[in-house]
Amino acid sequence: MNRRLQILLDESEIADIRRIAHCHHLTVAEWVRHTLREARQRESGRTTEEKLEAVRRGIGHDFPAGDIDEILHEIN
Repeated sequence: MNRRLQILLDESEIADIRRIAHCHHLTVAEWVRHTLREARQRESGRTTEEKLEAVRRGIGHDFPAGDIDEILHEIN
């Protein structure tokens, strides 16, 4: 489901955003969505590829593990 996000900008901000979007041959809405996606990815700390690489490295290890019931018993 799509949701609408409304923000208030002053005239100079919206003029800058319109100009930038136009330079990229995008609508303002497309540019804003693209920019927000990039910001969310930066905030997540790592790219999807970096996360997948970490998982690949992790499954490459072969450490001995005990029986799960025994381990849980020892923890308790």
